Amino acid sequence: MTLDELRNLDPKQIGSWPVLPKLGALLAILLLLIIASYFLDWQGQLETIDAAQQKETTLRATFLEKKKQAIDIEAYRKQLTDIEKSFGTLLKQLPGKSEMEALLTDINQAGLGRGLQFELFKPATAENMSEFYAELPITIRVSGGYHDMGAFASDISKLSRIVLLNDVQLTQNKDGAITMDVVAKTYRYLDEEELVKQKKAAKTAKGAKK
Repeated sequence: MTLDELRNLDPKQIGSWPVLPKLGALLAILLLLIIASYFLDWQGQLETIDAAQQKETTLRATFLEKKKQAIDIEAYRKQLTDIEKSFGTLLKQLPGKSEMEALLTDINQAGLGRGLQFELFKPATAENMSEFYAELPITIRVSGGYHDMGAFASDISKLSRIVLLNDVQLTQNKDGAITMDVVAKTYRYLDEEELVKQKKAAKTAKGAKK
């Protein structure tokens, strides 16, 4: 069929067209229907399906993570129990308020037991308060032999309570003796009343920041 014959086809009499033009027209109409359906309906449905597939992927990953946690829950419980035991052990190394005086005596006796002379033993007038514990710095100055100083530091580390030696400075005197200036820091756990005060203070501080 020639191009001129196609041009002479009457759109109002499609039924009288030859077979090939009819098929071409039907194919064009079909393509137009498909394109119109895509933009008017299918596109939204495809987007909905795609969003649902993404949601399914996210939910599947969440499910697998929850399943893994459920499988490992006994291990988590055991780990929590071990942490609580460790915390209890560490807590026992912190004296209570009533035990601080005995601890200060132990530190003093550790120095005297090594033959050291205390020139200064001054606990701070105020403790440094934290959320669960209080820190007490003690300014110490002792004189004696070098090896006795080392033995004193070793004895302090072996005390049943936590005592840390900070800012250690050693100077040699004219007579050959050693003077050590040090800040010993010891800690105690807060009693119930102090814990309540600390929690209230923390809440007040957070409110002030807001």
